[in-house]
Parts: sequence; C-alpha cells; structure tokens
Amino acid sequence: MRSDVSVTSGVFEANRARGAVRFDVHARDGVTRRGVLHESGSLRVRFPSPEGEGLSGVFVNTAGGVAGGDSFEIDIAAGERSRLTLTTAAAEKVYRAPAAAAQLNISLKIAAGAHLGWLPQETILFDRARVHRRFDIELDDAASLLLCEIVVFGRTAMGERMEQGEFIDRWRLRRGGRLVFAETVRLDGNIGAKLGRSAVAKGGAAIGTALIVPGDEALVERIREASESFAGEVGISTWNGFAMARFCAQDAARLRADMMAVLARTGAALPRLWLN
Repeated sequence: MRSDVSVTSGVFEANRARGAVRFDVHARDGVTRRGVLHESGSLRVRFPSPEGEGLSGVFVNTAGGVAGGDSFEIDIAAGERSRLTLTTAAAEKVYRAPAAAAQLNISLKIAAGAHLGWLPQETILFDRARVHRRFDIELDDAASLLLCEIVVFGRTAMGERMEQGEFIDRWRLRRGGRLVFAETVRLDGNIGAKLGRSAVAKGGAAIGTALIVPGDEALVERIREASESFAGEVGISTWNGFAMARFCAQDAARLRADMMAVLARTGAALPRLWLN
C-alpha cells in the first residue's frame, strides 16, 4: 500500500496551478492593437479601453496567489513602433512551499521603435515561500524598455516578516542580439537574518529594481535631484546604454513611494491601478 506521505504528495502535485499567457501587439496607423492571444490555466490578461496611441494590459491570476510547485509562463512580443504597458490587478502573493518551488518565467521581445513598460504591483513572499523567477528580454537597438519589480519579504502591513525561504531571480537582457546585462539574485535559508545585515538590506523588508533602456548620465542626474525626498535607500547608475535604479526600504509603502518618485523623473505614465 502507498504511504500517507506518498498519497499526500500525489494530491499536492495534482493540485498545482499552471498558467500561461502569450500574445503580440502591433502598431497600425499609429495605434497599438493586440494580435494573437493565447491563455491557459489560471493566468489571464485583460485590456482596458485604449489610452491614446498605446495599449495597456492587466494580468490576473485566478488561482488567488502562487504556491509551491505552481508554474506560470508569460511570453510577449511588441512589434515595431508599438507601445505597451503591463501591470497586475493586485499585488501577487507567494505562499509557503512545503516542497517544490514555484516557477515564474517571463519572456519579452521588443522590436525597433517599440516601447514596453513592465510595471506589476508588488510581489509579496510569505514566510517559507520558495520561488524561482526568470526574465529573458530581447530588445532591438532602437527600442525602449521600462521594467520595474518590487519584492516584499513578508506581509509588513500585518507585522509579518519572511524568516525562512528561497528566492532566486535571474535576469538576462540582450540588446541588438548582444548580452548587455546578466544577474542572478539568490536568497535562501535564513532570509530574515541575511536581510538584517548592514551590507545586505540593513533590516529592510522590501527591495526593488527599475531597469530603464535607453539610459544615460543625464537621466541619472535627474533622478538624483529627487534624492532628498526618498524614504529608503536608492542607488542609480548607468552603463552599456541603460540605467538601473536599486531600491531598499523598511516596508512596501515607502519603497513604492520611492519607485513612483523615480518613475516621475523618467517621464513614465503610471498605470491607473498604481494610483488607486
């Protein structure tokens, strides 16, 4: 007979959420419109009324969050001269994982003259959550990108902190076919203690990254002019033709405010859901 552990593991595996979204957008007569859309599992994308020449998309996870063993795939292609902004309906919650880690894979392709804004709301990691995330970005030399991510270690608004778990975040950016940025962040084990170290987060519970392409010293200086208003720590630099801002704060609210202040300096229009 099968053991209770085997039965439980089988039931757990059978109930894992799977979701995938793939679509492309194209500019026609100066207006961006959606092309072919494929959705499967618990992941959906909805497109509110067009705003000017660009198109906005909102991701919805009908599973209600991300649990251990879940797998989600996003594949988006922005055609020449198109303009696309993407966000999420709410903050994404990643729950405790007793076994396998959740897998999140995002592929973005941006053609010549196109602009893509990736602006999801926060990702909140519960204690003992395990998640592996991967970004693969292919950007034409004449395309532009604004990619922002905020990760919160615990429900800080509820006084909860993430103490144990695993967070692996892999980013690869190619511009004109050349690899111009590659980074893998790995936090595992006693994450709470590691975040408490001065050289890591100095007790902060929220981190963020804004990747801006193209980016130059003039943009960096504009952002630094707002430094006195930042509630947390913000570092900004530029190389290889793009700019990157790093954020660290005691909680999600302060980091979000800092992120919005930086984005205002870039001239980016925030999704309406960020302003609610």
